[in-house]
Amino acid sequence: MAVQVYGCNHIVIEVTDAKKAVKFYSDVFGLKMLRGGEGAAWCKLGEHQFMAIFEVDRLQPDRMKHFGLMVRDEQQIKDVRKKLLNKYKLKPASDLRCDFRDPWGNRFQVGDLSDESLVWLLPYQEVQKAGITFTGKPYKKTRS
Repeated sequence: MAVQVYGCNHIVIEVTDAKKAVKFYSDVFGLKMLRGGEGAAWCKLGEHQFMAIFEVDRLQPDRMKHFGLMVRDEQQIKDVRKKLLNKYKLKPASDLRCDFRDPWGNRFQVGDLSDESLVWLLPYQEVQKAGITFTGKPYKKTRS
């Protein structure tokens, strides 16, 4: 029998201060804590996934590793970009719409549910409940 993958269960990032990282991700994305303590934290991502945040003594930057988070629409991407640029003074990692490194160097990209390249999301209850329809209009790159 072939293995069938249903999605990604979790992602893990490394930081030098787990409490500050929880505040950052809670502020920017509204993530809810599942549990935490002793240099580690777990935040809910959507209905079925979570992000684990582990505190380390020494960060080891990477060039290509990253994770992607989904928000509802273009306006939410604009809101996230604005907060990252203005409040946190972060610089975009590329010319993609919303591609940044957090204060600990973890790279993340933010997409929205209207991107037709994400048509694989249609079976997910969250997309169905949100009433998302695909328009056929590709997103535009945003410069800072």
